[in-house]
Amino acid sequence: MKKWIAILATTTLLSPLCTAQAADDYPNRAITWIVPFSAGGPTDAMARNIANRLSKEIKQTILVENKPGAGGTIGATAAARSDPDGYTFLVGHIGYMAAAPTLYPELRYDPVKDFEAVFRFPDTPLVLLVGANSPYKTIDELVAFGKANPGSLNFSNAGVGSTSHLVAAMFASKAGMTITPIAYKGAGPALNDLMGGQVDAMFDQTNTALPQTRGGKVHALGLTSPTRMDQFPNVPTMKEKAVPGFQVSTWYGLYAPKGTPSNVVDTLAAAYKTIMQDKAFTQQMSDQGILLLSDADYAPKAFQHHTVEEGKRWAQVIKKAGIKLK
Repeated sequence: MKKWIAILATTTLLSPLCTAQAADDYPNRAITWIVPFSAGGPTDAMARNIANRLSKEIKQTILVENKPGAGGTIGATAAARSDPDGYTFLVGHIGYMAAAPTLYPELRYDPVKDFEAVFRFPDTPLVLLVGANSPYKTIDELVAFGKANPGSLNFSNAGVGSTSHLVAAMFASKAGMTITPIAYKGAGPALNDLMGGQVDAMFDQTNTALPQTRGGKVHALGLTSPTRMDQFPNVPTMKEKAVPGFQVSTWYGLYAPKGTPSNVVDTLAAAYKTIMQDKAFTQQMSDQGILLLSDADYAPKAFQHHTVEEGKRWAQVIKKAGIKLK
């Protein structure tokens, strides 16, 4: 009996040591990234692109697992409840990591308390679009009409609480006008009706809008980026025109369940910093209308701070606009 007690005690004492040793050769097996949207969408595409490049850097497979539903909150909840062993992560998004706490009163996770920020992806600004035959040729013309005719402008969006919905609400507030949001089941149908002339305007991500603007199917009035973008020649930023101070992007990043060892976060953050210095890789994203950031912005602490501040920002927008999920 004493022999078994001694063995048990020894095993207990060695357990933390074994864990530390296992962490020293991290990662030693495949890693899973949970994407709370369906395959093929912008979040999924961004995640897979970065995962493929990062897996080569860390010399380990990164599996992307799609868990869609409830605006991304189902996948985020699953990630929050995962074992914090460094092998399951969440690909976060502005929607379910900043807006969701205000949109979902009974949210089953806290974006700040239940996760550790690992690194931020490059941002994707949005662009204000109108149809090719729209009478509005500039932001000023659109805003002037909107102010003179409250509620007359119809803005399509990808669904209630979507980024395109929230950004349009923020735009209307800062421009001092009232618009009518028209919710669709996804950005595709919302864009189709814009091209067809059924709605007046829409905010779409630069990477998905780029092919449509180049094809002449829609006209870009303004960018939500901090500066102009080469991919959208002659398109001003929103803050240059009728909406001073208006700047916003769809942002993404990698989060670990709270309690994940710090060396795991440090290892992945360092590897990510390395791949973001690969000019060929980053140029590929830039060419698609994705906005590159500084190394400091990508880092864990900066990303954690960004998550906190964005939660506050979108809570104000949602409450002021009276946005509620049905």
